[in-house]
Amino acid sequence: MKKVILFLANGFEEVEALTVVDVLRRAEIICDMCSISDSLSVKSSHGIEVKADILLKDADLQSYLGLVLPGGMPGSTNLRDNEKVVTAVQSFNNDGKILAAVCAAPIVLEKAGIINKKRVTSHPSVKGDLKPLEYLEEIVVEDGNIVTSRGAGTSLHFGLKLVEKIVGKEKADAIKDGIMLLFLEEKIK
Repeated sequence: MKKVILFLANGFEEVEALTVVDVLRRAEIICDMCSISDSLSVKSSHGIEVKADILLKDADLQSYLGLVLPGGMPGSTNLRDNEKVVTAVQSFNNDGKILAAVCAAPIVLEKAGIINKKRVTSHPSVKGDLKPLEYLEEIVVEDGNIVTSRGAGTSLHFGLKLVEKIVGKEKADAIKDGIMLLFLEEKIK
């Protein structure tokens, strides 16, 4: 079974984290929520407490094919300022594994030194903190093993891009149908 790990730090954006977990699990991809602290309990940027599945110190990172970093403040800075997180990001990148960051979380990829030759996007508030090859203002940007997205409002598209990358477009489209995203997108046009 395919497995992805999603790091949670206090101050994470709950829509970005939980939407991705939900979409990946709908695609039958294991998505473990991993607390980067010593407690399974992690508080979101809006005060919602979430119980992680595992602690970073206990995680077998080699068993995962991808790592997801949700945004939010101060969650993104808490991820960026944690050396174990930065080391994990560098290791995943060195192994060519999927690295996905949404909203402000691309600052973690910047600190890890892995986006200077990549095309990326982020929440506009951290654009100036990034030094990619090319900054794009698209919903989701994929460049090799790195997937980035804009924010809470793009979380469904971000999660679906990960599903497409891991198990294929057909499964991603089936999930879009099931949650009526295609129907809604057509009605908006």
